[in-house]
Amino acid sequence: MHLSGEYMFPCPVCATPLRVKQTKKSKPYVVCDPCGIQIFIRNPTGIAAFNKLVASANREDVWAKLRDIEPRYRLKCPSCGHRFWIEPSLIKTSFFDGSLQGFQCPGKDCGVTVPWEKKR
Repeated sequence: MHLSGEYMFPCPVCATPLRVKQTKKSKPYVVCDPCGIQIFIRNPTGIAAFNKLVASANREDVWAKLRDIEPRYRLKCPSCGHRFWIEPSLIKTSFFDGSLQGFQCPGKDCGVTVPWEKKR
């Protein structure tokens, strides 16, 4: 996708738009500084598949889909400020009736239950 004239690709961890860069040998890669991950695409098959994904991001408007999904499925802990995607392993239910209380913050030494409110 062209965003300000650059090709962009979402971080697979935090979904932040990342600028697609090229190595000296013209191989694509992305770096997400907040997450600390780097993705290097090395072989021709992977490069072709990656380029197809980057091109489809614009046609399918991946960025609009991510903007729609993120507020519903990515929470912020009110205690430590850690942002995280909801997942089954973080579900916290009531001991008494089994109802959903929220999701346990995966932040180190936090464990606060963050309530989940369906936004429509």
